[in-house]
Amino acid sequence: MKLAVVGGGSTYTPELIDGFARLRDDLPLSEIALIDPDAHRLELVAGVARRMLAKAGHPAEVVATPDVETGVRGARAVLFQLRVGGQAARDVDETFPLQCGCVGQETTGAGGLAKALRTVPVVLELAEKVRAHAPDAWIVDFTNPVGIVTRALLDAGHRAIGLCNVAIGFQRRFAKHLGVAPEQVSLGHVGLNHLTWERSVHVDGVDVLPQLIADHGREIADDIGLPLELVTRLRTVPSYYLRYFYAHDIVVGEQKAKPSRAAEVAAMEQELLKLYADPATDTKPELLSKRGGAFYSEAAVALIASLLGDRGDVQVVNTRNNGTLSFLADDAVIEVPARITAAGAVPLPVEPLDPLYAGLVAGVSAYEELALQAALYGGADRVRNALLAHPLVGQEAVAAELTGLLLDNNRGFLPW
Repeated sequence: MKLAVVGGGSTYTPELIDGFARLRDDLPLSEIALIDPDAHRLELVAGVARRMLAKAGHPAEVVATPDVETGVRGARAVLFQLRVGGQAARDVDETFPLQCGCVGQETTGAGGLAKALRTVPVVLELAEKVRAHAPDAWIVDFTNPVGIVTRALLDAGHRAIGLCNVAIGFQRRFAKHLGVAPEQVSLGHVGLNHLTWERSVHVDGVDVLPQLIADHGREIADDIGLPLELVTRLRTVPSYYLRYFYAHDIVVGEQKAKPSRAAEVAAMEQELLKLYADPATDTKPELLSKRGGAFYSEAAVALIASLLGDRGDVQVVNTRNNGTLSFLADDAVIEVPARITAAGAVPLPVEPLDPLYAGLVAGVSAYEELALQAALYGGADRVRNALLAHPLVGQEAVAAELTGLLLDNNRGFLPW
């Protein structure tokens, strides 16, 4: 079967290729189309992808093209992993909010909104090309902010599911702590993309989360950058993105004192591209593990294999709420375990959320709805309202200042 990757020139792509090679029995591919407008990066990434597959003895052909129509034509699945504006735009997203004392982050707060405004129109344009040239294909979205982008795709009637590596990362780390195979671990993962908690960790039907926290709480707390006392008191494991909410002022202080993550990643990407240019590089470089996105190839393979193979297994994905969380609208997008079949994702029932979590989920979901309206229809007032609704902003004067900074820094990406 054919699979296409929009944003195939990303330095992430060899992580995907590594997974495709290792998990070929789960997802037999005959062609992988890498699509990217950056010819130089695309050539380097396609080259190392071909060498990796050849070394693994994988028969798939790697096709590199800047043309979306050619790349997606006939594909059974299309992965979206694009970054509009590249690391330079990300650097701006991570720095301009700091001028107002707000967290600078590329997927949440003012930086996340800027990314959504740039990204949603581009993703929808690409999705229309998928609909025209691969009408039966599933779109699997890794592009951040995943919740907002996935909602945009679903609202436009596309066959789309959002995917993030947070859940599979927790599953793998917990399995290691417990000394069991990852497949034995199932998570009580609930919330929105980049706003989730693990409320249970089941191994062979038994919830071992209390014992996991008792035995490995310090390591878990260090992983997510939050105090052990908080994890112990909550009796849940928040995702590390909750640090932007639970330790906001500490994070802002840290961010002001050092270069942005975007600057670090940009330097890392240059090193990775040098490695990809080396004809001797035929395996995933160790440096790629520091780039982020751990295990996302495994998550992608599992999801695509279940969608195309009608497996009916359970995976954590971003999909419609449809009554799962009773305090959210049905068309909201949530991140929970869902049963995956050829028809898509159906969320499993979720126990009611404690108000401590439900309040934050409701607030951020409302922001996401406003953010999507701003991305679709433009207008400074819509941007300002979305920022005012975001729990990380909230104050009118701050929202007004952030709106001005956001628009000044993104005019080249916002035709309106």
